[in-house]
Amino acid sequence: MDVTPILESLNDAQRQAVTAPAKSTLVIAGAGSGKTRVLVHRAAWLIDVEGISPQSLLAVTFTNKAAAEMRSRIESLLGTPVNHLWIGTFHGLAHRLLRRHWREAGLPQNFQIIDSDDQLRLIKRLLKNLEIDDSRWVPRDIQYFINGQKDEGLRPQHLDDDGDPDRRQMIALYQSYEEICGRGGLVDFAELLLRAHELWRDNAELLAHYRRRFQHLLVDEFQDTNAIQYAWLRILAGTTGIPFVVGDDDQSIYRWRGARVEHIHQFQKDFPGTTVVKLEQNYRSTATILNAANALIANNSSRMGKNLWTDGADGEAIKLYSAYNERDEADFVIGRLRDWIAQGNLRADAAILYRSNAQSRVLEESLINARIPYRVYGGLRFFERAEIKDALAYLRLISNRDDDSAFERVVNRPTRGIGARTVELMRSWARANSCPLWRAAGAIASDELSSRAANAVLAFLNIIERMARDTAELSLEDRVDHVIHTSGLIDFFKKEKGEKGETRVENLLELVSAAKGFKADPAEEMSPLDEFLSHAALEAGEGQADAWEDCVQLMTMHSAKGLEFPLVFLCGMEDGLFPHQRSIADPQGLEEERRLCYVGITRAKQYLYLTYAEQRRLHGMDNYSQASRFIAEIPDEYIEEIRPRVQVSRPVQTTPRRRPSGGSLAPGSDMGIRLGQRVRHIKFGDGVILNCEGQGAHARVEVNFETAGTKWLVLSYANLDLM
Repeated sequence: MDVTPILESLNDAQRQAVTAPAKSTLVIAGAGSGKTRVLVHRAAWLIDVEGISPQSLLAVTFTNKAAAEMRSRIESLLGTPVNHLWIGTFHGLAHRLLRRHWREAGLPQNFQIIDSDDQLRLIKRLLKNLEIDDSRWVPRDIQYFINGQKDEGLRPQHLDDDGDPDRRQMIALYQSYEEICGRGGLVDFAELLLRAHELWRDNAELLAHYRRRFQHLLVDEFQDTNAIQYAWLRILAGTTGIPFVVGDDDQSIYRWRGARVEHIHQFQKDFPGTTVVKLEQNYRSTATILNAANALIANNSSRMGKNLWTDGADGEAIKLYSAYNERDEADFVIGRLRDWIAQGNLRADAAILYRSNAQSRVLEESLINARIPYRVYGGLRFFERAEIKDALAYLRLISNRDDDSAFERVVNRPTRGIGARTVELMRSWARANSCPLWRAAGAIASDELSSRAANAVLAFLNIIERMARDTAELSLEDRVDHVIHTSGLIDFFKKEKGEKGETRVENLLELVSAAKGFKADPAEEMSPLDEFLSHAALEAGEGQADAWEDCVQLMTMHSAKGLEFPLVFLCGMEDGLFPHQRSIADPQGLEEERRLCYVGITRAKQYLYLTYAEQRRLHGMDNYSQASRFIAEIPDEYIEEIRPRVQVSRPVQTTPRRRPSGGSLAPGSDMGIRLGQRVRHIKFGDGVILNCEGQGAHARVEVNFETAGTKWLVLSYANLDLM
């Protein structure tokens, strides 16, 4: 058999990984080293060379987009469709499993997936039903607690309050939440994974069946797995499965989301005899950028260890700019962007990265003033928009009348005279009778409401029933079109003045197009509507933004993972901001911050700028910070400091980048000033230095200003221009 097409484009390390023997394999894939290529070619190798049936492979990725790309590339490499290959996200595959085995999983056949917003709304309703103060028991905190326990594989009955009354209340709320979801057939994202794990754990025959079927388990972004995802993989692999996992411990940046970099180390213990392959050749960045990244990440102690390299050019030095404040920083970035654009480069090839979302405000203002188009990456996606979720809620009610979250969302949207008091009566009746809101609405309309309120409720129930009846035989797109019009949503948003209303209407019409283009999977035992609703919920949970026109990209460093740009700015490189203040005193937290910086640096292909501000107004407060310790961890030979004008104010660094050689210094001389020096201050104007005292950040100067008189100023904060 000719294996050349599968191996010819691979380097030696990639080829070693792709052709690894049939036993557990851990591929440590550095940034830009071709990990997706290795996964794709591994799948093709197993199918085409080893003779493994596509039905025996299960491939896990972290986004639906990545799954679709992987399937397409495997099919392109093989020259044939691989319809029976299970490939998708953890949540997508768990959902597929639960749909096929809903009865064994203890779920109703038409169970509905609820996204994060619906989950939060359900928790708020729970608190109201229980008459619990939501200022004392914050809904988002409860949501975080519930999802965190599920991610650890824990149900309420597994938890101990440890004598803590607050924890006892949280556990009780978790239990009540579970009961509501059980009655309504609702499944949140964390529940998908936990329920799928329990399905295998509690059904030995079913587990044995899937262990026989899925001999080879391919896993992407392994460093981002949380406890329940890893448990899911381990139980499926058992002692006979052959896991092939690809990850990079240096790019594990989601600890706050439950990801555990420790799984990379644990993997070799759980699967003895694991083959380890390191992919260190980088195809993205210049040698200078890679050397800087290697030096930075070497300061982390808990890592597998690798050294990125390239056979490409050394490239330009990393540019470091010390700004007076956040506006000076933004002005510097704008100036470099103008140069970039003037040279004929695409705006979309430039990215501005920052640690905190709050940093974007000044950058956005500057971009607007400079008339440079931009977008903040990670904005609301299509299925997350309010009007789309309204339409989906109607569709969910048509499919499942017991969906309380959907019921609450649209019972009075568009407004139809069903007030808060009426809805509260429904909740009370539902709570008292342990039933869904749909049944409660019908019951109270008969004997507890005024005629006006009863008519409004019955009209809503009739609309849902009529839409379900009238659309039962329609195609999916015609069904969606009928619902957005008959529900009144189109007319409702047409009344909203201005561009916003027009955009909402256009989005609703686009939902029809989405339904038309949706390809149902014949292998799934679901109606097209239910499959479409599940698809929408899973898409909304990914949180990736769509591509727009040619514009500069703004994003947090977390959002930048997986992306690459020829030109990158890392802004706000200050201790307390990056690394974040809450992580500086936590060794594990600091290492994760360093990994995040490593991710940011390795997004750059050709040109990288690091900027920091001596003074930054953030969250309504003025901050005077030291330059980030991460800057000092990059060797001097890879850094070029930019000084477009003489600066006298430099923040003190934890580890100075450069130290003066020998001798004592006169006050202020390390700042490049002298007595009699003419200076200019942004507020006080022109003046002459009369006196100096102190060293470094504590150095002060006495300046006689022509109009403001004599003043003592701290050099670190004065921002004086030398004349």
